Amino acid sequence: MRYILFLFTLLVTKQSFAYDWGKTGHRVTGEVAQQHLTKKTQRAIRNLLNGETLASASTYGDDIKSDSRYREFNVQHYVNIPFDKTYDTHPKNEAGDVITGIDKCIAVLKDGTASKEDKAFYLRMLVHFIGDLHQPLHAGIGDDKGGNDFQVRWFNDGTNLHRVWDTSMIEDYGMSYSELAFNLPVLDKSQLASMRAGSHRDWLEDSRVLVKDIYANTESGEKLGYNYMYKYFDTVKSQLQKAGVRLAALLNELLG
Repeated sequence: MRYILFLFTLLVTKQSFAYDWGKTGHRVTGEVAQQHLTKKTQRAIRNLLNGETLASASTYGDDIKSDSRYREFNVQHYVNIPFDKTYDTHPKNEAGDVITGIDKCIAVLKDGTASKEDKAFYLRMLVHFIGDLHQPLHAGIGDDKGGNDFQVRWFNDGTNLHRVWDTSMIEDYGMSYSELAFNLPVLDKSQLASMRAGSHRDWLEDSRVLVKDIYANTESGEKLGYNYMYKYFDTVKSQLQKAGVRLAALLNELLG
């Protein structure tokens, strides 16, 4: 019985990696956001999370996936949009998507009557969803389930395009989340202002531009490796940094 339970747990864990930035990517986003919070926002977050950092809280959305009580949130980690459609014109999933998930988080954090428990829950989910929004394949197409059915090889191992962007490039880069977070480009005020501009709907469109580029430059069954890292890892780092800076701007607006 224990062996069966172990196999089930392992399967759930592996499946969770198929839909989100890996833990390292999410923690980078949380750590970057922490660096851009106002003192007032830091105090509010400390109070809501009982001292837990955003880096630690960032993986919560994945951690709860094996709990059936939270199954409704599974579809809120991504959105699938055909290349010839926009978010506003494509048929919506009635169960929700990453945009509606972020909308809900914002609404609860702005609600003066919401309990501390609810605000803490949706704060953790917001940190996670903003990270997901910046993983380009979370704005992918439904035909291949956001790249999960797009088979490639990573060096000598069979995998899929989604996982390459989730974890493979970050893992092979070999830095911890804190090393990555503190070795991202230094941005001036103008760059930060440009990065913070817009809303999460605009940030979705940024990811969709990248998705189209990725599909134009990746073939099904292709063996990816050093050249792919050279071409795209700066994009990975940029997306992680954007997610952190934008998350901080949103939290400063909501809690500052």
